[in-house]
Amino acid sequence: MKYKIAFVLLFLSFPLFVSKTEAKKLTKKFPANAIYTCSKWDVMDISFEEKIENDKPFDLVFGVNAISPNGNEKVIPGFYNGDDKYILRINPDAVGEWSFLTYSDMKELSGLPFKINVTESTDSMQHGPIILSKTHTGKFEYADGKPYFLQAYELDWLFALDADNPDDIPKTRMLLDTISAYNFNQVIMNVYAYDVNWKKDPSLKKEYDYGSPDIYPFGGTNLNPDFSTLNTEFFHKLDRVIEYLQSKNIIAHLMIYVWNKNVNWPPMYSAADNRYFEYVIKRYEGYPNIVWDISKEALSYGRCDMNYVTDRIQRVRKLDAYKRLLTVHDYQYCEKYPDKVDFISIQYWGTDLYEKMLSVADYNKNEPVFNIEHGGYEKGLYEVFNGDYTDPAYCLWRNYLCAFAGVYSTYYWQNTAWYVIIPDPMELPKDKRPHYDYYKYFVRFFSCTHFENLQPRKNTSSSGWCLEDKLNKTFLFLIPKDNSGLGITLNEYSGKDAKMKLFNPLNGKYTELPVVKLSPWYHIDLPESNSFQVLILEVN
Repeated sequence: MKYKIAFVLLFLSFPLFVSKTEAKKLTKKFPANAIYTCSKWDVMDISFEEKIENDKPFDLVFGVNAISPNGNEKVIPGFYNGDDKYILRINPDAVGEWSFLTYSDMKELSGLPFKINVTESTDSMQHGPIILSKTHTGKFEYADGKPYFLQAYELDWLFALDADNPDDIPKTRMLLDTISAYNFNQVIMNVYAYDVNWKKDPSLKKEYDYGSPDIYPFGGTNLNPDFSTLNTEFFHKLDRVIEYLQSKNIIAHLMIYVWNKNVNWPPMYSAADNRYFEYVIKRYEGYPNIVWDISKEALSYGRCDMNYVTDRIQRVRKLDAYKRLLTVHDYQYCEKYPDKVDFISIQYWGTDLYEKMLSVADYNKNEPVFNIEHGGYEKGLYEVFNGDYTDPAYCLWRNYLCAFAGVYSTYYWQNTAWYVIIPDPMELPKDKRPHYDYYKYFVRFFSCTHFENLQPRKNTSSSGWCLEDKLNKTFLFLIPKDNSGLGITLNEYSGKDAKMKLFNPLNGKYTELPVVKLSPWYHIDLPESNSFQVLILEVN
């Protein structure tokens, strides 16, 4: 959570679009030898305003050397915020007194000391950034140790939803409030995208079409760019989105580039390209809800090669003082260079989804695996991009196949995933709404069954798929819709009593079954169901 607090010495043009109970961000103008106070994992902006003769303010070297209470050192870069203002965005991750000393190639901004007294957070929603689990290989958790079951939601054009509103982000809040209520906890989003090449639905209402936005991260426009500068107004507006995501405890999976959405990018490796890329890192590394992704489908469109992706990763690693998690939306790269990413991203649509995900997870045992696009694009009011699967229940089924292979997945609804965004989908007629409820049950189910403890187990049932929690002697069986029975082989527990219940993924309901005594080959007859099911078996 973050608060925006205005002080009498400070007037930065941050829009007051959230209340103190919704967001937490401390923003102060720097007085000499200042001592500030904030809570652990709060975001604090320290503003330095200087009239400096500099025709390239984005290229100014500026940052701070930080020493944490336990003596660890961080070098945190600052960034230019427009109007002669330079910002240090600080996100302290340890309680106690922090010491800071600025550095710069401009003497007015160099050698300025300050301190921050960091207290424990009292915000029950605040768990810090997501990290690789310290105790469960291949899984995520929050920095405070709380398990994180990733369920992502694709929202490529989220940056554009309220970009025409200088004062508020009502449509953004509406949509994010909705998906948060249904347990989505990560948003896949572009820093910027322009438009698509495919034909648009002729029935699409103009109010829902966010393609060809008027804003642009560089000077000029997407059609007539000025790559010599960056547009701070664009980034002020993007800040609002990232901050509101943070207030809802939603991770911003930020794809820095996208090649197939008609963006006019500067030439690769050029000064303008490097300036843009590094500015994004400097500006957003201070948010604890950030995950870096170099580019959507990085190697798919012939623009760049692996060397370019590696160069971008090296720039992130050099600049990011907080070591946010990083991936590349391209399995070709992740497979070849797993040591350069923190988790593996793959896009796989095949009908052998479970087997493929299982093999990828087995090949990458030390890192989480994330199927960022599994080909399921649930249909909406307007047709945008069908992929291979549009039926809501079948799209859900593919998410369960991923989970039972031990990997994470993403949800797509066609009327929010790309340039078409309906900000209040729950106001649509019931038969046109997205099936968010399926994913509320999905996340709740795997949180309650402790996904962090679950591992795929082979040769355990006559059909379907199995996850095992060895610690709690619990087994989950994913059962196809048409199954009338299931044979279970758990030889090590033969003769033991077992409790069983069925879970319906479409309505979130459980059906208790009688306690049974397991045999080397135990067969259970299944009641008729309108859905595939999950059998939960707990050995006493």
